[in-house]
Amino acid sequence: MPLILIAEDEPAIADAVLYALRSEGLDAEHCLLGREIAPRVRQGGVDVVVLDVGLPDRSGFDVCRELRSSKEAWVSEVPVIFLTARNDEIDRVLGLELGADDYMAKPFSPRELVARVRARLRRSQAGPADAKEPAQGDFELDREGHRIRFRGTTLELTRYEYMLLAALLHRPGAILSRAQLMDRGWDSDADSADRTVDTHIKTLRAKLRAAGAENDPIRTHRGLGYALEI
Repeated sequence: MPLILIAEDEPAIADAVLYALRSEGLDAEHCLLGREIAPRVRQGGVDVVVLDVGLPDRSGFDVCRELRSSKEAWVSEVPVIFLTARNDEIDRVLGLELGADDYMAKPFSPRELVARVRARLRRSQAGPADAKEPAQGDFELDREGHRIRFRGTTLELTRYEYMLLAALLHRPGAILSRAQLMDRGWDSDADSADRTVDTHIKTLRAKLRAAGAENDPIRTHRGLGYALEI
């Protein structure tokens, strides 16, 4: 049974989330303090973390940063969904940039939260069916290791840079819209989706240039999206 770890300091909200998850056949645990999250995830068995930003002892942003920087794969790759009253665009973008998989604002629908948790579980449990793929031009994709090499050099990519480039490599030459790219790895509000994708594409291009790409392999198709030419 999948285990969902809830980090929430408001008892009424924590109880509502725990009840909604358990009613749908999911197991759930509750942590009050941010410092409890990473040690619990390191123990193993946690499938998704639902994380408040305003925890009593530390920011949920710091907790997410700690998880993503861990050297243990089951810690750094655990799906994180922010559930918080902080709904400014800058907070949503920061949460996603730190590596969160989703961001929900309070007040919220427990049924929608359960649906988003299940969506994260499906993506996590799908597994890397095509983990090792043959080289595609200058690129080598290792899904199992979450690595992409360009001309033999491993690119130092963030979580979302990797997701975007892997999605483009999966269908070289095809034009993928921003919505399609967002759907490959994380959920976000429509009003910030374009900016989020464009920002990561910009940093990806810079890293490819640093790795020796004379010509930009990521093509912009105005009004349509992006394509990778290999």
